[in-house]
Amino acid sequence: MGKLFEWSRFLENIPKILPYLTVTFSIVFYATIFGVLLAVFIVLIQIKKVRVLYQISKVYISFMRGTPMLVQLMLIYYGLPAIIDPLLGTSINRDWSAVVFAYVTFILNQGAFLSVIFYSAVTSIPYGLTEAGLSVGLTHYQTFIRIILPQMIRVALPPFGSDLVGLFQGSSLVFLIGVTDIMGRAKTIGSATKHVLEAYVFDVIIYIIISLAVRLLFWYLNKRLDYSNVNKTGRKEGTPWIST
Repeated sequence: MGKLFEWSRFLENIPKILPYLTVTFSIVFYATIFGVLLAVFIVLIQIKKVRVLYQISKVYISFMRGTPMLVQLMLIYYGLPAIIDPLLGTSINRDWSAVVFAYVTFILNQGAFLSVIFYSAVTSIPYGLTEAGLSVGLTHYQTFIRIILPQMIRVALPPFGSDLVGLFQGSSLVFLIGVTDIMGRAKTIGSATKHVLEAYVFDVIIYIIISLAVRLLFWYLNKRLDYSNVNKTGRKEGTPWIST
């Protein structure tokens, strides 16, 4: 079998694995976009305290936050066909690609986690700010867009960034249901060559680099939105003065 690790094999694996990063990105993208929409819908239900739906949302959030991602992935992959196929006479386990089940799982998971983040951000804003906006002639919509929403974003941004990193790392589980992402490709390379270490080391490097990049991006955004260090001149401390 030769040496346990060789740089030549490591370099050979890079072009074999890197194209499959798009699969991981697609899972993160769809889970984030539709997870945000689902989370907003859940937050509206909770704020309005819609009957029945409010209780269902509580159970749903508790389940998604209280069970491992792997369990959720397996329940969707094996449970969804068992529920839908007898009702509709379909065969989605054969008709659907495995990545579709990954999309559904991560969207549902993100909807639960992001709803908690968004709800906390909404409830952290004092109602007095809404009253202040209305008192100066702003409509409810203008008050929300100009006063409430910017502060909600500021509150929700740090946990949203941490959640996004967790989503990216959690997507590594999808190879267990047959999705060929970077982890799945590393597994197939290892099975074919009997050398698994180089492929997995490269995967580790990818996860570290992208996770650090996301954390750095959200750190920068959080710093840009942090107005707690504004001095008396109206400038943020440490920000170069730019004359206009």
